[in-house]
Amino acid sequence: MKETAKIIVGIPRAMLYYRYGGLWHDFFTALDISTILSQPTHQATLDEGARIAADESCLSHKVFLGHVQELIGQCDYILIPRISSFGRRREMCVRFSALYDQTRTIFRDTGQKFLTYNLDALSGMDEAAAFQHMGHSLGCSPSAVGMAYARAKKAEKRDWQERVKAEETLYEREGVKILIAAHSYILEDPYLGAPILDILKALGTIPVRAYYTDREAALKKSDDISPTCKWEMSRELMGSISLHEAKADGVILLSAFPCGPDAMVNELLIRKFQGKPVLNLVLDGQSGTAGLETRLESFVDILRFKEG
Repeated sequence: MKETAKIIVGIPRAMLYYRYGGLWHDFFTALDISTILSQPTHQATLDEGARIAADESCLSHKVFLGHVQELIGQCDYILIPRISSFGRRREMCVRFSALYDQTRTIFRDTGQKFLTYNLDALSGMDEAAAFQHMGHSLGCSPSAVGMAYARAKKAEKRDWQERVKAEETLYEREGVKILIAAHSYILEDPYLGAPILDILKALGTIPVRAYYTDREAALKKSDDISPTCKWEMSRELMGSISLHEAKADGVILLSAFPCGPDAMVNELLIRKFQGKPVLNLVLDGQSGTAGLETRLESFVDILRFKEG
């Protein structure tokens, strides 16, 4: 294996970092490759990303570009995976399949190198093969890459099972339980979604993250809601709501403006779950939380009034 100890890979703390960050870190660590993270999102991150991005870009994409900008010149490579599909009717939003090429184009004059892996099961490239290609591009042997991936994948599975189990125990607690259906790159982001979790906890409720669920079971259950929806993460959220909404007092649909898939899927969910109080929140990047606090307080009041 080529000497890789001096290679530094930068990872933007946005988008799919909140889904695969542990896998990436463990994979590179096993190959003796260093990683650095951009700082947690703050207002300047969004401002910088909005300056770079096209006007019609979604809020999450603008935040992502702000994180990439922070890493420019700080590392040898910046990791931006190209994730397209996991199989039939298991596709990702086009934003993720185009993210690598878009970002390289936007920062083409910086001299920064970018690293990717191409996951597209519909074209015969699964995750293991994609990581092999990425490791090869870094000069690592196939055997070293295979062992690093297997070790990282095992740790990822164990960590995910622990997170799902911990989230399930929240239903056992006394209090108003609110299931939040949002992508992890929104809800886990300290600037975008984390303040909502803080507000709900301050109001004495118990927020439960819908995406911490058995993904296979959720994908199967999503067919009861929409047999034609093809977006992987949207299907996971739909199925998770269907699996858990009976245990929650209310549901919050949280998305970032102007996400096309979320706009359609959330409208479908509002019509589907009419027997459960549902609040549809769309984040637009405006600073301050006063408006959010008012809407969340009103929603919690409704839930408590419904409980009697």
